[in-house]
Parts: sequence; structure tokens; C-alpha cells
Amino acid sequence: MMDAAVRVLAFAGARDVLGAGEVALPLAGPCTAAELLEHVCARYPGLGPYKGSIRVAVNGVYATPSDPVGFGDEVALIPPVAGG
Repeated sequence: MMDAAVRVLAFAGARDVLGAGEVALPLAGPCTAAELLEHVCARYPGLGPYKGSIRVAVNGVYATPSDPVGFGDEVALIPPVAGG
């Protein structure tokens, strides 16, 4: 089976860590949103400080940790944003 990828969109501090607003992230197989976040954090260790507070959205909808992520999905990493 060939590896496939998901499109990862990164915002705010997550964008700074990834070095781009969008990256293709290869996956060995379908996974959950929580597993995907683990995979992204392993690939980009600078995301560690954000890991507990990053919201994950899959195809434009906020995901729960157990929601599925499949090949070709668009995943957004949304860290907390401070402002006032």
C-alpha cells in the first residue's frame, strides 16, 4: 500500500513552527485526530508547547480526539490566540 497524505493548514504559532501555512503530511494509514496531532508533534517538535491547547479541525469542522482522519483530508491546526 502506498503512503498517502493529508493537507495540514497551520495558523498563528503553529505556522511559525511548521515554517509554512500549509504542508503535505504523509500518513501510513487512516488515523484519529489525536493520532494525527501526535504525528505532527513528533515531526515538528517545536509544537510541543502548543500540543495540549491546539484545536484540530478536519475538513472545516472542529474534531474530537476520536474523529477519523483519512487520506486527502484537510486538517487545520489552530493554537490558542491571545488578543484584546
